[in-house]
Amino acid sequence: MIDINEFDKRAALDVALADKVAKLLEEAIQNKGKASLAVSGGSTPKGLFKVLSEKSIDWKKVTITLADERWVNISEDASNTKLVHEHLLQGNAKAAKFFHLKQGEELCQDTLEDLNLAARSSLLPLDVLILGMGEDGHTASLFPCSDEITTALSPTNQNALMKVVPNTAPHQRITFTCNSLLKSKSIFLHIVGEGKKEVLAKALADEDVKPMPIRAFLHNELITTQVFWAQ
Repeated sequence: MIDINEFDKRAALDVALADKVAKLLEEAIQNKGKASLAVSGGSTPKGLFKVLSEKSIDWKKVTITLADERWVNISEDASNTKLVHEHLLQGNAKAAKFFHLKQGEELCQDTLEDLNLAARSSLLPLDVLILGMGEDGHTASLFPCSDEITTALSPTNQNALMKVVPNTAPHQRITFTCNSLLKSKSIFLHIVGEGKKEVLAKALADEDVKPMPIRAFLHNELITTQVFWAQ
């Protein structure tokens, strides 16, 4: 199920979504003493990150992570970790903890097992998840072009994290599985521009998940994905 929120300007979207996310994080802290937030990379969330970083919440009780990450050095521009540190872990939010998905040089089985254990014990289920969406309908690193897509989308996949190698995008990736992301308590899809609105319409017009993995979040009757779109 979906709840669509449209805005004339991206700045208005950033404020509204930051307000909502901050409130949810505060509620989680009040209820259990901690909160978790997973965000996505790219240029779209930069304005949101700035507004969110200025919120006066108890950030030291918040753990921030990424829905997925490219397996590159965190000093490279392609690194989502770099993006989050430069735009979100600033101001008040600098006090938050960060759960690194990119750890070590090689994305091997031992690394995945360690990260899965750490994610399950300290992070999951996520309190707030903010997804993005590609032109091909991928979200996180659930790429329809990858050889791993069937496993990544499987409802019986009990792994929190897995390796994905897209055939139409650079870099090997580490991503939270669809099953682990769907268990998030609050899910948002943050998109901007007419192009992404057209992709959203295409995703809503059919329920076949494999060609457009974002459909797993848009058509699932057990969850509500809150779509925030601006021109």
